[in-house]
Amino acid sequence: MKRLFLTALVSFLALGMSLAEAQAAPKRVVLGVGGKTAVVYLPLTVVERLGFFKEEGLDVVIQDLQAGSRALQALVGGSVEVVMGFYDHTIQMQAQGRDIVAFVQVGRYPAIVLGVRTDLADQVRSIADLKGRKVGVTAPGSSTHFFLNYLLVKNGLKPADVSVIGVSVGAQAVAAVQNRQVEALSNVEPAITLLEERGLIKVLADTRSTKGTREVLGGEYPAAVLYTTRAWLERNPDTAQRLVNAMVRGLRWMQGKTPEEIAAVLPEEYFLGDRALYLKVLKNSLEAFSPTGRFSDTAPLRPLTVLSAFDPNVARAKIDLKRTYTNEFVDRVPKR
Repeated sequence: MKRLFLTALVSFLALGMSLAEAQAAPKRVVLGVGGKTAVVYLPLTVVERLGFFKEEGLDVVIQDLQAGSRALQALVGGSVEVVMGFYDHTIQMQAQGRDIVAFVQVGRYPAIVLGVRTDLADQVRSIADLKGRKVGVTAPGSSTHFFLNYLLVKNGLKPADVSVIGVSVGAQAVAAVQNRQVEALSNVEPAITLLEERGLIKVLADTRSTKGTREVLGGEYPAAVLYTTRAWLERNPDTAQRLVNAMVRGLRWMQGKTPEEIAAVLPEEYFLGDRALYLKVLKNSLEAFSPTGRFSDTAPLRPLTVLSAFDPNVARAKIDLKRTYTNEFVDRVPKR
């Protein structure tokens, strides 16, 4: 009887240890991003490098999918659970009957720039002059493409009036301009500053700053966010909260930091061989990041207006913006 009791006790203690170990094991999350080295998604790398995901008990597996449309496809296809991408995809998906929810805002401005090759600047003096031209975007169907489409329509053209070519981000986008594969470019940092510094593009529209975003889009415009399916969010509220805790902590850490301090935590390959130039990129971009992670009640109207201008599916759909984002998790982040 005593032996039976001891055996039962050992089994119980072993079970208790295994449960404790299971609780302590990091929660694995597969996260897709539409171009990890793009500066619009910089807070993701900052959070990863500073260990904030690990401190929240998360094992975040990041898949770099090079463009927002590919990251969205991966979420819809089930190969990733969460996406770091642009908010406007949540509206686009609702128009197609899919329930996608953004649950922390990383970028309050798109930081997308449309520019023309400088050797063509005399011929392309305005956006209306892009008719018949080849324009590079990160990938067809990505937010850089949406931005281009909106500007074309706003200036009296149709999206079909230009030829769109996917050129990804960073060095690939720069090469597409240098090699004259495209005549104009809708893209994000670090490609834009690299091209400007080399005298290769003339900017036509710029949303890296408060002033520029107001001039082009009318004001604050939710851009980079974490989004996922409503089903995943409802099944994994604790994991979602931990993700948001880490991201908001990263955004807070970035506030008041110099470009040099931020660059110090980044991988060397992010600098594309020119650290000094990358510091200029950061200086041009820091204003675009959200300081709080919270969505305003009015800013989501702007992406809806932009998409409705050229996407007939969105224009005729009854979009419920309140279902495209939530502040539920951001409002629960510890005030530390």
